[in-house]
Amino acid sequence: MTLQECYAAIGGSYEEVVGRLRSERLVQKFVLKFLSDSSYDLLCKSMEAEDYQEAFRAAHTIKGMCQNLSFTALGDSSSQLSEALRSGFTPQAPALYQQVKEDYQITVCAIQAFQKEAGG
Repeated sequence: MTLQECYAAIGGSYEEVVGRLRSERLVQKFVLKFLSDSSYDLLCKSMEAEDYQEAFRAAHTIKGMCQNLSFTALGDSSSQLSEALRSGFTPQAPALYQQVKEDYQITVCAIQAFQKEAGG
């Protein structure tokens, strides 16, 4: 799997991120670094603990990373969750959280497949 194929698999914009970072090598570096970020784990723990302020912070951090990396699908769902949690719990939050979980799993699986094939 190429980096461009990875972006297609996750619903991202390869052209946009290369335009922003100007180097596929740099894009690859940050894409692989995404795997070690702890914001998703924090989001899950915070939602389970009903700590919606911390969950908001985690969702907002994921949204920002996704915007920088042009991970469009995960960026959109984490943005929606972030807005739903901005003022605390809302009835939409559980469904939005499930969408973030699905998009995150798709993203991580594609990055891991890329990493495996790239030898990283």
